[in-house]
Amino acid sequence: MSMSAAEVSPGLSVVPPEETGPLQVPQRLLLGPGPSNYSPAVSFALQQPVVGYMDPCLLSALGDIQCLLRYCFQTQNEATLAVSGTGTAAMEAAVSNLIEPGDKVLVLVQGYFGLRLAEMARRQGGTVSVEETEWGGIFPLQQIEQLLLQHKPCLLCVVMAETSTGALQPLEGVGALCRRQGALLLVDAVTGLATSPLFVDKWQIDICYSCSQKGLSCCPGASPLTVGPRALAKIQQRKTRPSNWYLDLSLLLQYWTTGSSSSSSSSSSSSGSSSSSGSSSSSSSSSSKGGGRRYHHTPPISLLFALREALRALAKEGLETVWKRHKETAEFLAAELQQRGLELYVHPKECRSPALTTVSVPKGVDAAAAAAALLQEGIEIGLGIDKLAGKVWRIGFMGFNAKKENVLILLKHLDKYLANNAHCAQ
Repeated sequence: MSMSAAEVSPGLSVVPPEETGPLQVPQRLLLGPGPSNYSPAVSFALQQPVVGYMDPCLLSALGDIQCLLRYCFQTQNEATLAVSGTGTAAMEAAVSNLIEPGDKVLVLVQGYFGLRLAEMARRQGGTVSVEETEWGGIFPLQQIEQLLLQHKPCLLCVVMAETSTGALQPLEGVGALCRRQGALLLVDAVTGLATSPLFVDKWQIDICYSCSQKGLSCCPGASPLTVGPRALAKIQQRKTRPSNWYLDLSLLLQYWTTGSSSSSSSSSSSSGSSSSSGSSSSSSSSSSKGGGRRYHHTPPISLLFALREALRALAKEGLETVWKRHKETAEFLAAELQQRGLELYVHPKECRSPALTTVSVPKGVDAAAAAAALLQEGIEIGLGIDKLAGKVWRIGFMGFNAKKENVLILLKHLDKYLANNAHCAQ
């Protein structure tokens, strides 16, 4: 019997629920657009004790994360970190720090997340031009060159692997075009990092971000971001402060770096007068025991430990081996689906992301009902969103899950569902 407010305490107007049982989470094989299942290394890290935000153990882990992320991004960028938040937070950090009111921004849209980039840029006051191709398509290099000449932006935004469509945008050569036209290049690698070849320095990408829960097989909430020298200079030379204090990179880098050039120079930019008196005194005291680091906010400490272990496991396997594993898994899946008469949404095959395969739902089949049936078997796949709602399934084999044995598990249950519902597809 539940208690009344008066029986609990005369000062309480809200009583607890009658009974809240212990949490019970079913085991799933996550084969959708993300997250992917944790690797054993991540599960181990999440069981470790928590420490303080200036604890030497955590600060050492931050340094490890930076080094491992540079390997993963293939960059020497000093300004490399993990944003406290999901991939969308890293997207917002990149956009809000680079764009000032009136900046000309060109966004190439191949799907839903390109549209999100454009909306974020507008909210920062950018003068935004959107060029949209057919969903599932890509922009050829020659077309990108023409668009840069036409719009003359100071920033070009591109999604590497569009999670809504499964298309993979070629990036080699785009950075060189941007430099010739005086534009910065922003790349969304939320689904691309650690699933497809990505060379931030070689391809002259100025700022690139991702997430932790897809190709890295980690928990959502600690999202990789790397900032090149040209983008860092743009941030440090802003005429206005970034609108978002929490994601102000000039402040964040003072926590992630140890009195280095990026930290010292950024402290003289937008961050100087933006701290309250309370946070300023905290920064000073924390810096003395943090090797020059300055407190900004308490990061997701356990998630950072997990990210360190996820990155360490990736480095141990080797980046090129990881890319190859994703490619072979995606090709095996594609061949098996086509052998069953199912149609892949993205053509040609060179434009398909190894991380995510979009499958056209057969005529007469209820996309959501099929996904629900698979979920009953412990397998999650994704449905189409926005323009592709009800038209495709989004099937992801990312990170730890990119294995042929997982493809066979999915196919076994998908075959069963389609056989039992063959009359629907007639």
